Amino acid sequence: MAWLYLVLAGLSEIIWAYGLKASHGFTVLNWSIITVTFMLVSFYLLGRAIRQIPIGTSYAVFTGIGAVGTAIIAMMFLNESADGWKIISLLVLITGIIGLKLVDNKTPEDRKEGKK
Repeated sequence: MAWLYLVLAGLSEIIWAYGLKASHGFTVLNWSIITVTFMLVSFYLLGRAIRQIPIGTSYAVFTGIGAVGTAIIAMMFLNESADGWKIISLLVLITGIIGLKLVDNKTPEDRKEGKK
């Protein structure tokens, strides 16, 4: 369940990052409300996730999902460039996120007992 919280937190980060742009410096009320709401949701979900997933892994995955998702949204809807190096860099980020999930195979009990 912690990984689900973490993925939802990362997806929420994409929404509030886009909302920052759409709110025009918090001058557009609807987008400002959406942005702040999703900021709160994303940090709440991140807080739930770090109860079971190490903070280093959690934060890296959280920001990675947000960064990759926001970059993709910007390329698709905000006319940002989508050159080859940007795509390769995003693929490297995605690979790192997947790698962090794969190496985090300890159970909460293992962490409490200090098992390696």
